[in-house]
Amino acid sequence: MKELAMHVYDLMENSTAAGAKDVKLTIKDSLKENVFHFTIEDNGKGMSKEFLAKVTDPYTTSRTTRKVGLGLPLIKMNTERCGGGMKIESEVGVGTKLEFWFEHNNWDRPPMGDLPGTLVMLLSAHEDIHFIITYKTDEDEFVLDTDELKEALDGMSMNDIHIINYLKEMVSENLKEIHANE
Repeated sequence: MKELAMHVYDLMENSTAAGAKDVKLTIKDSLKENVFHFTIEDNGKGMSKEFLAKVTDPYTTSRTTRKVGLGLPLIKMNTERCGGGMKIESEVGVGTKLEFWFEHNNWDRPPMGDLPGTLVMLLSAHEDIHFIITYKTDEDEFVLDTDELKEALDGMSMNDIHIINYLKEMVSENLKEIHANE
């Protein structure tokens, strides 16, 4: 994947496929610390220690529709190529915490891409899941909590094209205000 936003989407889809009802995404975007750090936490079904030990092998997947899973192996490869790394903690019946990070100024680090569009696509596709998205920069932070959003929408669906467009614009403006980087 050529953009970090697409990695985020793919990895958060893993959380939804694992039956999570609560998914947290935290992005730390710090030029001062020269780090782009991502944390995805969920309360899905979790992974056994045996499965966790081999989860970055492309031929290890929980999917039944195909025998290859590339999300985690690709993000691991990208982080290591860019002066970063990856860490996964998981417990069956509790959930999973995935962290991955890059040197912010590394030449090989993929660009962020369309994070607002990617997040809104994810939120509108999974209205039954509680997402909390936090984006922190050296200057400020932006938090999007879908429970608060649903309350503000007063029963309107996040699948409505007008709501989707509004949310993309709202997320974009908030990321600009806190000086989110590419």
